Amino acid sequence: MPKVQDPILESPKVAERFWAKFRKTEGCWEWRGSKARDGYGIFWHKGRQLSAHRLVYTLTSGPIPPGLTLDHLCRNTGCVNPSHLEPVSMRENTLRGTTGPAQNARKTQCQYGHSFDLFNTYYWHQHRICRMCRRLRRQAKE
Repeated sequence: MPKVQDPILESPKVAERFWAKFRKTEGCWEWRGSKARDGYGIFWHKGRQLSAHRLVYTLTSGPIPPGLTLDHLCRNTGCVNPSHLEPVSMRENTLRGTTGPAQNARKTQCQYGHSFDLFNTYYWHQHRICRMCRRLRRQAKE
């Protein structure tokens, strides 16, 4: 049950409606209410759309620290199990993901095996460029 009393759930009817929206299991607590297109649970209260995972985390673990967001450790956006949620920076959350930008950010070498390090990397419009590859391309044009 909740550790923190939230003004949203002060009404017993609202609290009952909220706590009935997911099923607790040993693993993920799957949200059974409304969901956004990206799979995150939505709880509607007085015409406001609230993120279910953020509300459960706040109620069971306390407030989310300022500047942090919740990362689903289980990679299931429909999960509201607070033990599967970790407050992290937005950058850390992105890097842990499976999107193209996350995969590229984890790369330590260019496609030809040159290291992305302090001396061999420069940035152009938030993209990493391999200096060695650039040098080789220029020499090939000469």
